[in-house]
Amino acid sequence: MAEYQPGVCNIGANQRRARRLSAIGSFAVAAGIVFAVAVGAVPDLSLWATIPFVFGGYVGAFQDYFRFCVAFGALARYDLSGSGGESGRVDASEAVRADRRQAAKILLLAAAATVVTSGLGAVLLRLV
Repeated sequence: MAEYQPGVCNIGANQRRARRLSAIGSFAVAAGIVFAVAVGAVPDLSLWATIPFVFGGYVGAFQDYFRFCVAFGALARYDLSGSGGESGRVDASEAVRADRRQAAKILLLAAAATVVTSGLGAVLLRLV
């Protein structure tokens, strides 16, 4: 049985799977745009359109990895129902602060990964 842990775990297996699938879909859309640019089907400026999809992909992947939903953390909620636990609200103020810190960390990590990935991708495309 899964248990809510402030700042550590606020989603269960079903919620993690949803984030994983969202990440895969977001990265696939970004890859499709890059492919379209690489074969000349769309202008190079279309690469800017990959940034929200890459960011969304990282957010989803990190939420799955860390077992923590950013939105649930910000809204003081948890859902472990897909892992045999419960879903509900977080009432303790210290737990809410821990959840919001973890949510911010995940968003910052996703932003940093997006910048690095986009920068490396831009350099590699210039070399091709």
